[in-house]
Amino acid sequence: MGTAGRHHRTPEVSRRKTAAGTPRVVIDTNLVLSALVFASGRLAHLRTAWQGGQIQPLVSSATAAELVRVLAYPKFRLSAADQEELLADYLPHCETVRIRQAPLAMPACRDPFDLPFLQLAIVARADALITGDQDLLSLSGQIDRPIVTAEQFFQST
Repeated sequence: MGTAGRHHRTPEVSRRKTAAGTPRVVIDTNLVLSALVFASGRLAHLRTAWQGGQIQPLVSSATAAELVRVLAYPKFRLSAADQEELLADYLPHCETVRIRQAPLAMPACRDPFDLPFLQLAIVARADALITGDQDLLSLSGQIDRPIVTAEQFFQST
């Protein structure tokens, strides 16, 4: 199948898992935020999956810093204690990946805040980068890691 056809089908989520059989995934900030702030929302199953050990979220210093930065947005009206509580519901479930050097071959990315998520997925050899971000989804097939929506990920596992 040519490259044009690749963009129209759901990417295969890698079956490589941790020793415990858990998929290692990069989750973009907006999905983590939605799962944390809207506990009974459409992404509640994502939160349940990391809390229950069905997925192993991956973070780097840059992606964790992005989450901290976004939680502090005034529009969420979260106190410092609320922010800490939400971070405590996510970060302990994460595996921290140290990115010593950014991958050389990176696709052109419109949003510079998306680059750390792409870098993390590549360096950590994540089973998937889970996102709702159209800029990231448009890069599916341009890196050797699947870039999928939460719905696609859960349908394929």
